Amino acid sequence: MSTGLIARKAGMTQIFAEDGSVIPVTVLNVEPCKVIALRTVAKDGYNAVQVGFGKAKKQTSRALQGHYAKYGQEVMGGLKEFRLKSEPDLEVGQDLTASVFEVGQKVDVSGTSKGRGFAGVMKRYNFGGQRASHGAEKVHRQMGSTGQCQWPGRVFPGKKMPGHYGHKRITTQNIEIVRIDEEQNRILVKGAVPGAKNGLLELRPAVKGA
Repeated sequence: MSTGLIARKAGMTQIFAEDGSVIPVTVLNVEPCKVIALRTVAKDGYNAVQVGFGKAKKQTSRALQGHYAKYGQEVMGGLKEFRLKSEPDLEVGQDLTASVFEVGQKVDVSGTSKGRGFAGVMKRYNFGGQRASHGAEKVHRQMGSTGQCQWPGRVFPGKKMPGHYGHKRITTQNIEIVRIDEEQNRILVKGAVPGAKNGLLELRPAVKGA
């Protein structure tokens, strides 16, 4: 079954493999997910599954309420559509749990990175900074020259400068699933994933993974 899930990041810990090696893992609690609608090439021009997740919000737009009612489903907290290569072998109303994936499978995890506000170039782009002595005064963390003298006499677009850092959508590819707890509806993946604790993440089968 090639579809995706919505999970919430619980935090990081470590587990031990059979050979005694330590594996750093991120614990992902899978949200209550349900198939809301199916998209097919014959009807919609592409294959996809629309997944509803989480508890319903206090206020839901009438348009969204009508969308759920169209497929005979209760209103949920959010909607996410996952593209598929072939027609989905799922049914509307079917519950999706951690058992959708397998141990050892590679997945792509997408989420919103931690927002760090307005940051300088040393924190944002790992610049080295300027001299700490020999007459340097109040420029130790500044970026230095940004342009040229006469030609072209301007700062090129995309120049690395201080600005807003973080709070962007990031996808980490080819993350291995180390363990699946079906009773707790929990997935443990190897390594770190984007975002802060309690942040929502999208899990889908890896595009580049074997």
